[in-house]
Amino acid sequence: MRKSQISREDALKLLMTYNKDTFHIRHALTVESIMRYFANKLGYYQEEDYWGIVGLLHDLDYEMWPDEHCIKVVELLKDVNVDNDMVDAICSHGYGHRVDIEPKHEMEKILYACDELTGLIGACALMRPSKSCKDMELKSLKKKFKDIKFAAGCSRDIINKGADMLGWDIDRLLEETLLAMKDEEEIIENQLREMNL
Repeated sequence: MRKSQISREDALKLLMTYNKDTFHIRHALTVESIMRYFANKLGYYQEEDYWGIVGLLHDLDYEMWPDEHCIKVVELLKDVNVDNDMVDAICSHGYGHRVDIEPKHEMEKILYACDELTGLIGACALMRPSKSCKDMELKSLKKKFKDIKFAAGCSRDIINKGADMLGWDIDRLLEETLLAMKDEEEIIENQLREMNL
């Protein structure tokens, strides 16, 4: 069983040290919640905190060091005594475009697949009158996923590769991630309000 050496409270403080932009903090909280959702869904209940903290810290270095993303984070995490296992798990979401640490564990494959996808779903939500994904249907998401001009910064190639790594078809990945975001949207908004963001 994987256990984190850093508490969720300390991980959040670390995130806030290197991230000031509400967009980046919201993304970190979203990916954390997705990772927790999948930990429970896939039977890794005892590792939920570990999965969540990996999600929370996955872009720790992105805001301040975008050109060293998935590289600078190694130093930042070593400074707070995070072990190599968690460092590699976090870095693996940059596989093929930032680093050559391949996602091997199911958790790492989920992070790789869902990181970009949460951005796409978030962009879809902003286009809706409700500004929410709660009333979004899978067919609407699929349409936006196929439109490569929409949210062009969200790599469909990475999302597809992530689904392949997991052995899932793309519909399953889209549907499960959308369900996770619907479940957690209100909780994330409440957290941001508590943080005065």
